[in-house]
Amino acid sequence: MLTYLFEYLEKQYQLPGASLFQFSTFRAAMAILFSLMIATVYGKRIILFLQKQQVGETIRDLGLDGQKQKAGTPTMGGVIIIMSTLIPVLLFARLENIYIILLTFTMLWMGAIGFLDDYIKVFKKNKEGLKGRFKVLGQVTLGLIVGAVLYFHPEVTMRDHDKTIITQSYTVEEVKGAEIKSTMTTVPFFKNNEFDYGSLISWAGDGAKEYAWLLFIPIIILIVTAVSNGANLTDGIDGLAAGTSAIIVFTLGIFALVSGNIIFSDYLDIMYIPRVGELLVFITAFVGALIGFLWYNAFPAQVFMGDTGSLTIGGVIAVIAIIVRKELLIPVLCGIFFAESLSVMIQVGYFKYTKKKFGEGRRIFLMSPLHHHYQKKGYHESKIVTRFWIVGILLAIVTIVTLKIR
Repeated sequence: MLTYLFEYLEKQYQLPGASLFQFSTFRAAMAILFSLMIATVYGKRIILFLQKQQVGETIRDLGLDGQKQKAGTPTMGGVIIIMSTLIPVLLFARLENIYIILLTFTMLWMGAIGFLDDYIKVFKKNKEGLKGRFKVLGQVTLGLIVGAVLYFHPEVTMRDHDKTIITQSYTVEEVKGAEIKSTMTTVPFFKNNEFDYGSLISWAGDGAKEYAWLLFIPIIILIVTAVSNGANLTDGIDGLAAGTSAIIVFTLGIFALVSGNIIFSDYLDIMYIPRVGELLVFITAFVGALIGFLWYNAFPAQVFMGDTGSLTIGGVIAVIAIIVRKELLIPVLCGIFFAESLSVMIQVGYFKYTKKKFGEGRRIFLMSPLHHHYQKKGYHESKIVTRFWIVGILLAIVTIVTLKIR
């Protein structure tokens, strides 16, 4: 909203400084400042309100150190993250941008699913919360919508490498190149670093690529569902999900910056995605919200994000990665989420296998997800969280480096 206001003031009254709002980097800086302020200042008020409403976490006895002390800690704190992200986005982003619309919808959609789950747990006193099939249905529906929009919407394009010419002066006005619809994405460690989903269906003959959406949309559904569940599993100890997610989102912000800038993308020889630079405003607001939330969620936590936060974080991260066409880097960038999910699948699978074969279920980990395994081994949760953050930073660096390792 402020973007449009200052554009009007500049055109009509030549207001000094109003031209700054033309630059996405300036608006991104303002967005992170506002989101941090909202999360830290108003976050405390929201926590007090949740305490007053007795929206406390019900803790299952898993035999973990410090677990009983967490009982009654306010949950549904994901509302802080959502509010602290969307208010700066409404103020500083170009709201007609298709990517901003899609991410805002994703945040509200996943936030609603998570909120409903938390509401059932807290107010209906049902520890199971929203039934799993309804969660999955919500995630699949979101993936279907996101996939359809990204495939069919006319403003979701990329710049054709072969027809792009940039003069030595590197002025954007002199860039010539066709915008094309494409299902191209980035593949790490491979020559040319790009892969077209349409090639997977090209064997069907001429014109088969027109039906690439039959493959593209299910892949998007799988990614959205997997990442949102991975984030949900990671939210088990104070500060782990928020801190890890902030690292991931910051890295995706770097990708959005270089992919949305014709000069950077040309220099790095990566695909240029028109209009994706506006994503930087949303991403910085999101990072600010996560860091601001971490102020209250770090050990000992004053508030938990609940599924309202964790499902939302996972869904938004997945959609950002898909928009900047880095979704195949998710197993590396979101390695913490991946490891947490994998530990649960291995534990459950091995338990069922050994129970069937030996009549008694056996476990590989002391407890899953993975962070609970280390808690059972006697590590303090602050040490686990810090080390997971360090691993997350290393994975983020590796992800960035893959742009040039081909």
